Amino acid sequence: MTQPNSESLLTKATLLAVSSLTVMAGATIAPSLPAMQDHFTEVANVEFWVRLVLTMPALFIVIGSPIAGIIVDRLGRKPLLLTCAALYGFAGCSGFFLNSLFAILGGRAFLGLAVAGIMVSATTLIADYYVGAARATFMGLQAAFMGLGGVIFLSVGGSVAEVNWRYPFLIYLFAWVLLPLILISIYEPRRHNWETQPQENQENVNFATPTNLLILIFGITTLSQIIFYLIPVQLPFYLRTLTKATPVQSGLAIALITLFSAFASMGYGAVKRRLDFVTILPIIFAFLGIGYTIIGTANSYAIILLGLAIAGLGLGLLMPNMNVWLSASVPDAIRGRALGGLSTSMFLGQFLSPILSQPISQNFGLGTTYTLSGGLLVVLAIAFTVMKRQVKNFTAAKAL
Repeated sequence: MTQPNSESLLTKATLLAVSSLTVMAGATIAPSLPAMQDHFTEVANVEFWVRLVLTMPALFIVIGSPIAGIIVDRLGRKPLLLTCAALYGFAGCSGFFLNSLFAILGGRAFLGLAVAGIMVSATTLIADYYVGAARATFMGLQAAFMGLGGVIFLSVGGSVAEVNWRYPFLIYLFAWVLLPLILISIYEPRRHNWETQPQENQENVNFATPTNLLILIFGITTLSQIIFYLIPVQLPFYLRTLTKATPVQSGLAIALITLFSAFASMGYGAVKRRLDFVTILPIIFAFLGIGYTIIGTANSYAIILLGLAIAGLGLGLLMPNMNVWLSASVPDAIRGRALGGLSTSMFLGQFLSPILSQPISQNFGLGTTYTLSGGLLVVLAIAFTVMKRQVKNFTAAKAL
């Protein structure tokens, strides 16, 4: 049952603000990476380790998300959200104080665990509070707010990184500002514990779990995040080589893709009213593919911005489509675990991105890496268009 406070402006604002913490996890310090690399130049393989600073949270989100999913289903949403928001501020700002690159990586690991709990509990709360069109609209708004938050945090991060590469780490203390709001405005929803139900009810729950759909959603999410994270991980270096861009310019460029992502996310509810989940997929991949191809073949800062804007439109439709599709398709009793799996796939892709892309970029260049990624995405757009019926049949199959 939907709780009365779900329509409260304060509750909605708190859920949206908390959701913005997830996009801050990596992107906020992206403009600092070149200066951080210069600072730790004596460290062996510094290029790899500095990029790992950006994506280390993703590895521990992968580890923590399934655990967070179990916790929110068994123990509740709000306690996990409060605990992880507190940990987020502490772990996030640690990079400002630490003098070892590997100690900073340790702090980023704890940040990842905090993000796992925040993302799973916040998204599960939204799915609990709202249903149907209201859920699609609010999840689109959630993604839009994350995008707008990314614009703000990236812009601020780029500006303060000009002064000192450590300063963007202080932005993570924003989480502590949200703690009293979580305490007073978020309420634990009523829910049924399927594990206490009779065996026949458990079998019904298992039968209703759309295994094929989970495979498709998790697979698409992982692949898309591997390709998307070429932007925050590699773009500052690409821009510095191609256009001699400053950290401020890199931050603004990365913020642009999140801004256009926010525009698309705000319109997701309207798009979903006209199109089904599968039909939206080719649109997502087409925007992303065209955008990345433009970035890879660009010869100026302005053309790269154009590619980022187009790619942002696809990105903005991606996660609301995955979140709403999953939330609408799984039984309520396992929603937290399913959304935990979605977080795992999302951040697994982000963690794998520099590991998979670095050998390609080193051997063929970043321009070729972006162009190849764009071509793959365009192929996927065509494939999902041609095979739409087969995809619908595949995702309709239930677990036995």
